[in-house]
Order: sequence, then C-alpha cells, then structure tokens
Amino acid sequence: MSIIEAVAPLHEAHRDNHTHRDVNGGWLRPAVFGAMDGLVSNLALMTGVAGGAVSSQTIVITGLAGLAAGAFSMAAGEYTSVASQRELVQAELDVERRQLRKHPIDEMEELAALYVSRGVEPALAREVAMQLSRDPEQALEIHAREELGIDPDDLPSPTVAAVSSFASFALGALLPVLPYLLGATALWPAVLLALVGLFACGALVARVTARSWWFSGMRQLVLGGAAAAVTYGLGMLFGAAL
Repeated sequence: MSIIEAVAPLHEAHRDNHTHRDVNGGWLRPAVFGAMDGLVSNLALMTGVAGGAVSSQTIVITGLAGLAAGAFSMAAGEYTSVASQRELVQAELDVERRQLRKHPIDEMEELAALYVSRGVEPALAREVAMQLSRDPEQALEIHAREELGIDPDDLPSPTVAAVSSFASFALGALLPVLPYLLGATALWPAVLLALVGLFACGALVARVTARSWWFSGMRQLVLGGAAAAVTYGLGMLFGAAL
C-alpha cells in the first residue's frame, strides 16, 4: 500500500506537468509567416520607393497599397492552400472508410501487422486490432493516425488560417507606415520601428520553439534589414537612371 501511495502522486504530477503546445493548429504558421512577411515586404517596398527620392505622400500611398494587396493575397492564398489540403485529407479518409466497410477483416489484419512491426506480440496485436475495429469510427481514426499520420478530428481550418494570415500581415505591414501616418517626413523612423518590430516578432516566435529569444529576434532583424538595404539601393539606382 505504501508503494502505491508513493507512486500515485508521481502519476498526478506527471499528468499535470506533461503537457504539449498545439503544433497542429491552423493559426500559428500563417500568423507568424504573415507578420514577418508583412513587415519585411512592406518595409522593403517603402525603402525601395524612398530610395528613388519621391515625396512622403508617395511613400505612404505605396505602403498602404502594399498593406492592402499583401493582406488580401496572403488570406486568399492561405485559404486556398489549407482548404485544398483539407479536401485531400477528406478524400483519403473516404478511401479508408470504404476499405473498412468493404474489407473489414483485411483492414483489421493490416492494423495487427502494424502493431506487430512495432514490437507487440502477434496474439496481443490481433486482439487489440479486433477490439479497436468494433467501432467503425474509432477504427477509421486509428487507421488515419497510423497510415496517414493525421488526426481526423484536428484538421486545420481554412477560415482560421485566412483570418490569421490577413490580420497578422496587415499588422506587420502597418508598422513601417505608422510613423508617416503620425506626421513623420523622414524614412528613418519607419525603418527603426520596423526593425524593432522584426526583433520583437522573432523573439515572440522563440516562445514556441527551442531557439533563444535573442537569436531568433536578431535573425529576423538582420534578414529584414538586409532586404530593406538592398531595395533602398535598387531604388536609388533606378531613380538615378530615370
């Protein structure tokens, strides 16, 4: 009894602490990609135009146009991509559902063989596969996990992906434009705010990865700064040529 009482708290502690972050959701990837893309692309677009020695009004219009075009493009692309992926998964699930209905014994044997290949004794593997195959929906879920590597109940949402992508891109793209909207007439406040935003986004991403916050932040800052510098140089070159 004392051993059971000693082990029980360990199980409770493990259950309470052994949790994982959501790595299959449909919002994280488009949100992170959208914010980074909005910052880098609109900053690069605005610095490229500014390198051509145009007016502040032209830079603002360029930034706002880049924000709108990019946000709608990202949202449409994410919706189409995730919807197509979801439709493909649903089609494969339909194939598996038909196989379970037409060839239940073969599918059960297939599942048992899979467990045997993972080290389960053949008799036990067959018994487990037989019990799991009694419920058609449970059998479908198990086959989808084992054969396709997907969870039928946790498919990404196209709408969530599109909305996340639209909002994050628009927010990221707004940062370089914001100083001009608040009355700035020079380029450096927009560049400074955008670089700070890039570092902050990189540091934020590090919270859901194994990277340190400063490494992730500096990586995004350097990449975004390099893109802005290159496009500014091209803008000066093209402006001089024109």
